[in-house]
Amino acid sequence: MIRVVLADDQALVRAGFRALLGSAPDLEVVGEAEDGDAAVRVCRDTLPDVVLMDIRMPGRDGLEATRDITADPRLAATRVVVLTTFAEDAYIFDALRAGASGFLVKDTDPAELLRAVRVVHGGEALLSPAVTRRLVAEFAQRSRPAAPGHRLDLLTDREREVLALVATGLSNDEIAAKLVVSPATAKTHVSRSMVKLGARDRAQLVVLGYESGLVKPGWL
Repeated sequence: MIRVVLADDQALVRAGFRALLGSAPDLEVVGEAEDGDAAVRVCRDTLPDVVLMDIRMPGRDGLEATRDITADPRLAATRVVVLTTFAEDAYIFDALRAGASGFLVKDTDPAELLRAVRVVHGGEALLSPAVTRRLVAEFAQRSRPAAPGHRLDLLTDREREVLALVATGLSNDEIAAKLVVSPATAKTHVSRSMVKLGARDRAQLVVLGYESGLVKPGWL
C-alpha cells in the first residue's frame, strides 16, 4: 500500500481526494491536515510515502511545510506532490526549490492524479519536459547566482553530461537515444548522480543542474 497524507485547507477538497484515493486498491489515506503546521505534524506521526500538498493555506503555507518535511531525516522517504489552482511557473520553481517531487493543478484528471501518486512513490519526478523547459527559461536565472562546480567534481564526465540532459527536461529514453546507450544505462547514470549530489529525486537534479551553472536558460 502507498500511504498518503492530504494537506488542504478546504474540507470538501480533502474529502474528494480521500474518496478518489480510496477507490484505488494500492492507495491508502493515513492522515489529513488543514494547514502547513498540521501537515508537518501529521507527516511526522504517520510517516507517509506521499503528501498531496496545497500551496495556499492559512498560517504556514504548503511551500514552507514542504521545506520542513523534506529537511526532516525521519521523512527522508516521503515525497511531496504540490497541488494548486495556481498553474504559474513561479509556484513550480518555488515548489521544486522547497524539495517537492512534483507539481499538479487541482483540475488534473482523476486518473492522472492516481498515476502521479504512483509515479512519485516510485522515485520519479512529476515534471513533463514541456513544464521543465518553461520553468527554467523563466525562472532559473532569477533563483540566485550560479555556483559553478557546485559538487560537480563528484560526477564523472558522462554523469555531468547526463545531468545536463536531465536539466533540459529529457526523459531516460530520450537521454539514451541522444547518447546512444540503453535506457537502463541512462537510468543508472541518473541514479548515481542523484546519490552523489544528495538529490532526493529527478526534480532536484533539474534545480542542481541550473544552480550549479552546468546548464543555463536558453540551452534548450
